[in-house]
Amino acid sequence: MSAATTTTQFEHLLLEGCGPVARVTLNRPDHYNALSLALMGELRAALEALGEDAATQAIVLAGAGPGFSAGHDLAEMVGRDDDFYARLFDECTRVMLAVHAVPQPVIARVHGVATAAGCQLVAACDLAIAEAGARFGTPGVRIGLFCSTPMVPLSRAIGRKRALQMLFTGELVAAPLAREWGLVNDVVPAEELDDAVDRLAAKICEASPRTVAIGKEAFYAQIERDERGAYDLTSCVMATSASTADAQEGIDAFLAKRPPVWPEG
Repeated sequence: MSAATTTTQFEHLLLEGCGPVARVTLNRPDHYNALSLALMGELRAALEALGEDAATQAIVLAGAGPGFSAGHDLAEMVGRDDDFYARLFDECTRVMLAVHAVPQPVIARVHGVATAAGCQLVAACDLAIAEAGARFGTPGVRIGLFCSTPMVPLSRAIGRKRALQMLFTGELVAAPLAREWGLVNDVVPAEELDDAVDRLAAKICEASPRTVAIGKEAFYAQIERDERGAYDLTSCVMATSASTADAQEGIDAFLAKRPPVWPEG
């Protein structure tokens, strides 16, 4: 699997490559891209494969059809045994962790509604851009199934009080408020969504892929530590990174007032 691949189709996903940017599209539009067990397994496999692809520098995660994702597929959750529910939510956790584990930044391209585990997926992504009409919510409380796993990235993205408001009420949050709360980075008119996502991905691809990967790993390693522990970790990361070929090339290029040429491999 390479970012040079034109289009790869799974049963429930589309994988498209455009230069260094890969786009993974949830492809169950008739079910509002509900996150079935099968879809999540494919999504994790796609992310893990892209994570090993040196040609891919950024990953865009999108949804086909009228919206991003309505969350778990409730139709497959009726009358199942405990083992199925355990496998379902374990797979969901693995997907969210895979988003953070891949070395490339993952950008959510959000249109329509992103609810429950769909909202969780947006919150788990490193970056997110939404169209102006997008809405976000964790409505599980209204059907007797509290959005406990979505609260993990949601509370880390927007803070306790805002997350609990969404979790306790199940009300939808409009895109401008989601931006104000920190759930998404930017909100643009629907017709400008693809251009905005492409610009952000292109900006990421200007940097050294190795440097970005080091920074992403360090970010998630330090974010839940206390201040002293975070500094202990990141000072070691920077000291180690300073001697890399990428850092030396970047510093030399800056001092020489020339564009950097990042080492390959």
